[in-house]
Amino acid sequence: MAWTKVELPAGAEPVTLTAKGDDLLIGVRHRGAKVVPGLTIRSTDGKLTPIPVRPTSPYAFLAVWQSVAINGTTVLALGGAPGGAHSNVRYTVWTGTTSGLVEHPQEFNTFGGQAAGNVIGAVLAPGGGALIGSWGSDISGLDAAVWLPQGEKWIRQKVAGTALQSKADLLVGPTSGTLSGESIVIAGSQVKLGPNLVEQHAALWRSTQLNQGWTRLELPDGGERSEVRTISCTATVCLASGYADGKLAIWRMEGSQASRYQGVPQIAVGDKDQVPSAVESDGKLIQVAAEGGKFKVLTGPADQPTGAGDQPTGGDRWTVHEGSGPSGRATQTLRIGNTLYLLAGPSGGPLTLWQTDLKALR
Repeated sequence: MAWTKVELPAGAEPVTLTAKGDDLLIGVRHRGAKVVPGLTIRSTDGKLTPIPVRPTSPYAFLAVWQSVAINGTTVLALGGAPGGAHSNVRYTVWTGTTSGLVEHPQEFNTFGGQAAGNVIGAVLAPGGGALIGSWGSDISGLDAAVWLPQGEKWIRQKVAGTALQSKADLLVGPTSGTLSGESIVIAGSQVKLGPNLVEQHAALWRSTQLNQGWTRLELPDGGERSEVRTISCTATVCLASGYADGKLAIWRMEGSQASRYQGVPQIAVGDKDQVPSAVESDGKLIQVAAEGGKFKVLTGPADQPTGAGDQPTGGDRWTVHEGSGPSGRATQTLRIGNTLYLLAGPSGGPLTLWQTDLKALR
C-alpha cells in the first residue's frame, strides 16, 4: 500500500475527519499556539477552504475537536480541553454552517459535576442534532447519555426505563457513536454482574429516530472479554471494530442481526488501544491496524451472513497489505470514493493525515 502524506498549513494538526460529499472536512488544532481550533474543507483537487469559527467561553479557545458532524451545510461540533483542579475535560459545543461556526457556552452542570461521564460524539440526524456520551446512573455505574438542544442550550435527556440505563446486574459502557439513516447507533460494551460473575461483552445500542425507541444488541462470538471501540454505518449496515480476548475483532450489523467476521488476521489490541473504523469498498471489507508501530491494511470479503451465530468465511480470504509512510497509532480512517484517509501519529504526539488509493486493492 502506498501512503501519501496530505500537507496542511504549517502548525495545523489534523484531529478529526468528516465526509462532506466528495470533499473532506478536517478539524485541526494548533499545539502550543494561542490560535482557536480550526476547520478546513479539502476539495477533491486538494484546495483548502477554511471555515471561520468564533469561540466565546475561555475553554473554547483551547478546545481540541472531539467530533464534527455535518448534514448538508449544517455543522455540529464538539470540542474539549482539560481544566480545573482535576484536569477534567471541559466540553464546548459549536453550531453553524460551512460558512462559519459559533460556540455557545453551556452551564457547568450540562457536562460537568460529580455525576459527569464523557461526551463521546456529535451526530446530525434528519430529526436534528444530538450529543452522546455517559452520565452517572441513578442505579449503578454510568448510563449512556443523550443531550438534545433547546435553543442554544443542550439538555440531557432522561434514560430511566430505556436500554441506555445501567442496572445493578448490567452496566452500560459507550465508547463511540454515529448515525445510521435516522437512527443513532452507540457502540461499546456491557458488563454483566452477579455472584462470582463479571463478564464484559461487545454491544450496540440503536434508536429508531434520534432519541426514541432504544434497543440493545449484544454482539455474538464476543469471547470471554470484548468491546467495540469504533463504528461506521450506512443507512442499512454498520461495521463495528474492537477487540475480543485481546485480538482485533470486527462485527457486521444489518437491521437487528449481527455476526462477527471470522478468520480476521490476529492483531493484538489492548484495553486502551485505539482501533479505527472498518470501511467497505467494492465488495471488500477494509480495516487499518497498527502492530508494533507499523500499519497494516487488512482486506477480506464484505459479504457476511446476517444471522447471529452463523459462521462466515474463514481466514483463507483475508489479505494483509503492508506499506511505508505512517507510523505510531491510528485514530481514525475515512473512505471517500476510492480514497482512504488515515489519521496517525506517535502516542501523545502530533497526528498527520495520510491517503491511499483503494483501487490498488482490486
